[in-house]
Amino acid sequence: MKFAVLVFPGSNCDIDMYHAIKDELGEEVEYVWHDATDLSEFDGILVPGGFSYGDYLRCGAMANQSNVMAEVKRCAEAGKPVLGVCNGFQILTEAGLLPGALLRNKNLKFMCRTIQLKVENNNTLFTSQYEAGEVIHIPIAHGEGNYFCDEETLAQLKANNQIVFTYAGDNPNGSMEDIAGIVNERGNVLGMMPHPERAVDALLGSNDGLKLFKSIVKQWRESHVS
Repeated sequence: MKFAVLVFPGSNCDIDMYHAIKDELGEEVEYVWHDATDLSEFDGILVPGGFSYGDYLRCGAMANQSNVMAEVKRCAEAGKPVLGVCNGFQILTEAGLLPGALLRNKNLKFMCRTIQLKVENNNTLFTSQYEAGEVIHIPIAHGEGNYFCDEETLAQLKANNQIVFTYAGDNPNGSMEDIAGIVNERGNVLGMMPHPERAVDALLGSNDGLKLFKSIVKQWRESHVS
């Protein structure tokens, strides 16, 4: 399986994502600059965290205007897995690939620590290697991770089982319903604030994030390798 790691001016988690795929997962991966206009050679798209374009307008808003995002939307429509982490989650909401928005943390401070995350839905291509209800340890690092949507959207997320991860015990940013990660209705686009790519080896303090990437590869191989 071949992954693309998108790189915007201001991305700072692209190297972590590359390492997770190449060194821990053992799959093919390439960096792809934001002005790319063709992602057809890739099987999965990874939108990493950071501060794309300095977050000067609104987190993810300027990145959404980049050439590559038109291709990301085409990949999502074609059913390819698309993962957006932290700033990547913000970009996916700006692009309309996921509902809702990420607001300033409730305490108005940047937060960086390992938190407990509960797997609410393990029946997705991103979470099949986890147990339902499993509590995992994943780092966060964000200032705008407070997930918000209107009541109608929230009802749809619940009805369609699109809430994939919630904060367990401690909600660090004030997200409604403790939401930490959601998928689109089709189930091939995941956005999450915690950083699974920073939890892929015990040396990092946790390898709980590796199952997410293994889940993607397992699903892809079952669909493409006879």
